[in-house]
Amino acid sequence: MAGNLVSFRKILAVLLLACLTACQAGHPNIGTQTKLTCVPYARAVSGIALSGDAWQWWDEAAGLYPRSQTPRRGAVLVFKPYGAMTSGHLAVVTAVQNPRTILVTQSNWVPYRIENDQPIIDVSPTNNWTAVRVWFPPVNAMGVTVYPTNGFILPH
Repeated sequence: MAGNLVSFRKILAVLLLACLTACQAGHPNIGTQTKLTCVPYARAVSGIALSGDAWQWWDEAAGLYPRSQTPRRGAVLVFKPYGAMTSGHLAVVTAVQNPRTILVTQSNWVPYRIENDQPIIDVSPTNNWTAVRVWFPPVNAMGVTVYPTNGFILPH
């Protein structure tokens, strides 16, 4: 009986791996492959010359770059660490669609991918962009997780 359970678990693991591989293969248009994390990508796209982990950019920008709670094209949205996202995240605004919706370009939201013009919506109670939901391309829908953010660092 124990041998059959081990064999069943191995078969189940192989099937799960095959399904996950097929799911990824079924989404060939999820951005562009990259080895860049969000920090060097945001730096290159925005021209904002800060360093450190993504979550450190907000404090590092003080006195060097304007910071805002209002999105603007070219600004960098700074995500706070949250859950498994221990280094935070950066996304560069490519368009402001309305007071609660922006489009961004970002690297590594989907692992090892650069995605362009992905929607992010503000779900903060006072419309100050301190809580957002992010589009998740593998499921072609807005993610359900609410992520805390600091706001936007504006380029010069």
